Amino acid sequence: MSDDASHNILVLGASGLIGRYLTDDLRARGFHAIGIARQFTAAQKMSAADLELPLMSMDVADLTQLLRTHEVNVVVNCLGVLQDGPGSDTSAVHRDFVARLLEAIRDSHRAIRLVHISIPGSADQDRTAFSATKRKAERLIAASGIAHAILRPGFVIAPSAYGGSAMLRALAALPVDLPADEAATPFQPVAVEDIAATIAWLATRDIDDEAVRSVTWDLMQKQPVSLGGVIAQFRWSFGTAKQFRIASPSFLIDLGARLGDLTNRLGWMPPMRSTAIAELRRGVTGDPSPWMHATGIVPKTIAQAVGGRPATIQDKWFARLFLIKALIFASLVLFWVASGFIALVISYDAAAGILSAHHFPPALVGPVTVGTSLMDMSIGVLIAIRRAAAFGLVAGIVASLGYMFGSAILTPDLWIEPLGALVKTGPAIVLMLVALLMLDNR
Repeated sequence: MSDDASHNILVLGASGLIGRYLTDDLRARGFHAIGIARQFTAAQKMSAADLELPLMSMDVADLTQLLRTHEVNVVVNCLGVLQDGPGSDTSAVHRDFVARLLEAIRDSHRAIRLVHISIPGSADQDRTAFSATKRKAERLIAASGIAHAILRPGFVIAPSAYGGSAMLRALAALPVDLPADEAATPFQPVAVEDIAATIAWLATRDIDDEAVRSVTWDLMQKQPVSLGGVIAQFRWSFGTAKQFRIASPSFLIDLGARLGDLTNRLGWMPPMRSTAIAELRRGVTGDPSPWMHATGIVPKTIAQAVGGRPATIQDKWFARLFLIKALIFASLVLFWVASGFIALVISYDAAAGILSAHHFPPALVGPVTVGTSLMDMSIGVLIAIRRAAAFGLVAGIVASLGYMFGSAILTPDLWIEPLGALVKTGPAIVLMLVALLMLDNR
């Protein structure tokens, strides 16, 4: 390993799909890579060099000190958010933070190369806040005079999956076809290994080398494919290429995007949101020739990136359950809210009558009926809100067990009720447990 490989590389957004892979890959190559993220999962934080910092609230002085403390030579910015929502601000992440980072690099008085992960396309194609703010960041970097490389990866293929990549895998695993117009959208994928190789190559270049002091490259396979072609490749990997499929009409995609926007306001980050669909319909295209010529990297094709790693049973389980996850949570929210509303508003007399018929103290019949109904609806609301979902699921499990044991003591005859209301509580508990285990966004 050359002395250049001892450079200190700061990876911002090291918990994301690209950032996590880059951090681990650079370390494997011998670089000292410091991974920075707001939060790591326990599985991700594998090194003392993985640091949790509130990057969005750090000012120029804080960032300058970070660069000096770790004697940084290269900064790789992988930070990004798809859409505005609670805790997500595209302008703050893509533009404002980059402006502070550029100032911090200047103030550090260190020879630092900035490698910025952006998006393909041109400004005249931008139709969303996501792409518009990404482009503003590019202009800030280009005008800064700082040594930089703006990398515009195509559709990223990685061993793991998150967001849009996870959604395409889910479509490949389920018997669903995209509408013809969406399926024909041009896509040029890139293997995450090729992104990592590019950054490693840049890290070893002299910062005063004019050939790479200020570059903007499209990183993607040279031959365009369609979105349908990308999904088809995953189908071959999953062994689902020949299964029967139902064509999905375009209006369902638009409806899914609107529902995704609604859940986004509740703190969730579903892959199907209006921004994701708009970017998907725009396509992912570019010209990788300048990148290939400069670095000598021959990018992997989609067939090589996907076909070179056959899908495991874990891959298949994840893909099959990815879109079902939304259905599970929606059904649990509806179950709890509807059950409480029905008992409180529609069938109050019947609900109270069950207690009265079993010799419940009359003074407690009304308060208990109202209280349990409000509790049920509250559990549904808690599950619907991302930050409170775990608490809501645990509360739902505890409440269901309470109903089961309470009924066994006070109203045992309900266990043999013809519709089996109490018997069905057991599967509901299992479903809530499954939802709790699937809560991790990554």
